[in-house]
Amino acid sequence: MSDYKQTLKLPQTGFPMKANLKQKEPEILKFWAQIDAYGAMVAANEGNKTYVLHDGPPYANGNIHMGTAMNKTLKDIVVKSRNMSGRQAQYVPGWDCHGLPIEHKVETELKKKKKELPAVTVRKLCRDYALKFLDIQRNEFKRLGVLATWDKPYMTLDPKYEAATARELGNFMDKGSVIRGKKPIYWCCSCHTALAEAEVEYADHSSPSIFVRFPLTDKRVQALLPAGAKYDPAKTFVAIWTTTPWTLPDNMGVCVHPEFDYVFAEANGCLYLVAERLLAPCAEIFGWDSPKVVARVPGAKLEGLEACHPFYKRKSPIILGDHVTLDAGTGCVHTAPGHGREDYEVGMKYGLEVYSPLDDAGRFLTDVEFFAGLTVFEANPKVIEKLKQVGNLLAQEKISHSYPHCWRCKEPVIFRATTQWFISMEANDLRKNALKAIHETVRWIPAWGEERIGNMIENRPDWCISRQRNWGVPIVALICEDCDEAYFETAWVMGVVDKFAQHATGCDYWFEAPIEDIVPAGLKCPKCGRDHWRRETDILDVWFDSGTSFAAVLEQRPELSCPADLYLEGSDQHRGWFHSSLLASMGTRGVPPYKTVLTHGYVVDGEGRKMSKSIGNVIAPQEIIDKYGAEILRMWVAAVNYQEDVRISDEILNRLVDAYRRIRNTVRFIMGNLADFDPAKDAVAPEAMLPLDRFALDLVERRHKTIQQAYEDFEFHKVYHTLHNLCTTDLSAFYLDIIKDRLYVCSGLERRSAQTVLWRALLILLNDMAPVMSFTAEEAFQTLPETQRPGGSSVFTMRLPEAAPALSDARRQGFELLLAVRGEVTKAIEPMRKAGEIGHSLETEITLFAEPEFSKLVLDELGEEGGKEFFIISKLALMPFDAAPDNAISADAATPVKIAVTKANGAKCQRCWRYDEKLGSNAEHPEICPRCTTVVQALVLGS
Repeated sequence: MSDYKQTLKLPQTGFPMKANLKQKEPEILKFWAQIDAYGAMVAANEGNKTYVLHDGPPYANGNIHMGTAMNKTLKDIVVKSRNMSGRQAQYVPGWDCHGLPIEHKVETELKKKKKELPAVTVRKLCRDYALKFLDIQRNEFKRLGVLATWDKPYMTLDPKYEAATARELGNFMDKGSVIRGKKPIYWCCSCHTALAEAEVEYADHSSPSIFVRFPLTDKRVQALLPAGAKYDPAKTFVAIWTTTPWTLPDNMGVCVHPEFDYVFAEANGCLYLVAERLLAPCAEIFGWDSPKVVARVPGAKLEGLEACHPFYKRKSPIILGDHVTLDAGTGCVHTAPGHGREDYEVGMKYGLEVYSPLDDAGRFLTDVEFFAGLTVFEANPKVIEKLKQVGNLLAQEKISHSYPHCWRCKEPVIFRATTQWFISMEANDLRKNALKAIHETVRWIPAWGEERIGNMIENRPDWCISRQRNWGVPIVALICEDCDEAYFETAWVMGVVDKFAQHATGCDYWFEAPIEDIVPAGLKCPKCGRDHWRRETDILDVWFDSGTSFAAVLEQRPELSCPADLYLEGSDQHRGWFHSSLLASMGTRGVPPYKTVLTHGYVVDGEGRKMSKSIGNVIAPQEIIDKYGAEILRMWVAAVNYQEDVRISDEILNRLVDAYRRIRNTVRFIMGNLADFDPAKDAVAPEAMLPLDRFALDLVERRHKTIQQAYEDFEFHKVYHTLHNLCTTDLSAFYLDIIKDRLYVCSGLERRSAQTVLWRALLILLNDMAPVMSFTAEEAFQTLPETQRPGGSSVFTMRLPEAAPALSDARRQGFELLLAVRGEVTKAIEPMRKAGEIGHSLETEITLFAEPEFSKLVLDELGEEGGKEFFIISKLALMPFDAAPDNAISADAATPVKIAVTKANGAKCQRCWRYDEKLGSNAEHPEICPRCTTVVQALVLGS
């Protein structure tokens, strides 16, 4: 026989080297749909412990972007890994369908027609718009390989969901936590609605910075001055600083800190009241030359003095407030209770009027002298001009600072007092209980999330839950037409809510039903005694919509439960969905809706810049899928540290493509060498395996444990790196490299022992890959013959056979020492290769000079034949350490070993390529070594 290649057991597999992901992935998606892969995955754990990841609803108003793609992929990794570890993890996706962005899009399309259409028509158009993009996003999420109950998602526009949201408001009302009153809130003059703090973004803005003097004509000032000091009411002033000149028409007071020291300072023939610590910087700004301090006064003693408004004929009393700082300005704060939270709170204490004479577009009403009809930003220069006219402008300049903007239209917002609905943070100890849950009950990942949301809850005002829009869940209440009193008796509210659930389009009932069907018969206003009622037209804050998903979804779906095991969203949701969900649940249930909260960062470009259309650095998920396949995008999600801002670029993706090839080729090599392996017949028990195979099996099992723990700890980058290293280093560069000879050349126990390890390693690889590299794992699983699959229709139903007992520490350490010496042998051979003396390590003989303990280790674990295999050489000799010649190479290992390398004696075997001095000893097979001769003869006899 001269064609010995025919006697080799070369790899055979239908798993192709080229992935062709763009074409293959859609085929796998169809296969998953045909077999209901999601249902099969969950059913495989029937009766097991459950795990609930509750989906935070993305907004149904556009295509998905890299942030939402990363978010959904992270959730998919969690759900799949939990299921594959034996827990029943259901995943119900959801969509946020109400709110301003959708209504704004519809209004833009309607243009002027919007004003002519009834609310119900506008709501129908909004519903259609939301459902259109819900379908678009659902298909885009499916394309990413995300498995879920796609045919039964939750939607905030579903009648049952709307009823649940309205019912939760009723629960708050029943507990006495809902307040209707006039308070300053964020207001968008462009969108004509109140905004929640979560709907406000901060951006740089240029504002006028002005210093203004208020005449201080109160004769009680004299008593604060030293004896003999002259007091001229016409020349005495209190100085304030503001960056919102437009709020000066609404000024109702001047606030000082009770514990700061203030001075009356003489400058330019006038007396000015400022904080002592700010006198010097103020003097420089105002151009005062050496102002003279006439008197020092504690802030507390200024309380009650009456200043005059700088251009209106009304008093502006001096009041006390702890919010006053000395960071900038004068230490005397202009106070307009209608335009600031702290102004409002201190104003309430002193009974100041909450004055905010603006319409919804931010224009001053007709009775505002000097500024009627002007928007607040148009009024800024006019106010400054007026101050100049009356001589009360001390200084002005422009400053650039961080200023609140509307999250939707990106225009600057204002603080404006209007009549709104609020959930009190103090009623029923909502703030206190929420903080207790944050610090004592919930696990936050990363840990800094605890402090972040804790600070937000601790410092937030009452929750403004009303919005002046059409598209959302209405606030179920009646308003007296005569005195503006609100009626929201609990039993009546819940009765209306029940009709939402029964109505075809949910809470459209509120807008469609005749008023007489809504108002209880004979209802009189408890305040004025009349019976002229109108329905409240404000809708609920969309954060209340999504924040009540625990009640509408977790408590309603039998496959789910509350509290959820995990909420997973971007870090901006500390002030969004995490925040509103916590308050909604604590306010009505007294417990948080989640056990663990995990956050991820934003997606930025390769240089760390925020993605922006103006910069031109936006990358859409579909672009990546079209170029690389969804699998590479999924690998990117797992490979990065998602808890920080995450970079993406072609360079990063190309590195992942290379890593993907390495992993795929490792899987392919293993599959190719299992073509003739039937686990039921051929598997070798761990105790009967060759020592190297037993060590390799232990190594793979240990890496598997590391990966499973990383999944458990949400450390997906550790999953990726461990999986990659397992394939490229532990397997390809070590074990597979060594056993390749045995797999191709040998038969019997030598081959079956290695194949058993490969089969087990393949199952572990597929199991550990599947949550991340779902398409490739499924493709490989479906390529395997039935005999090699551990049951189930999909890789996601696969459950691993029981692990082999772990190796003893002593045996493991022994092999790790052998590995270290192997690395040194490889280095010792390299100079001969570089010099062109050899082309392959099989052309060498190695002599190891070592202490008896190490030589015994080599013989016990490898033996002579195994030693040649382990070092991939043609001959191995062991000699005493002291016998090493001077030119022997000292190994940098944990045991004294020296290495001598020589060219192999004998001739090259034409079958296995080892060099052997006994080549030609068999007349029938003179070109092959005795080992190969034995195998070939057995093959001939077998045939």
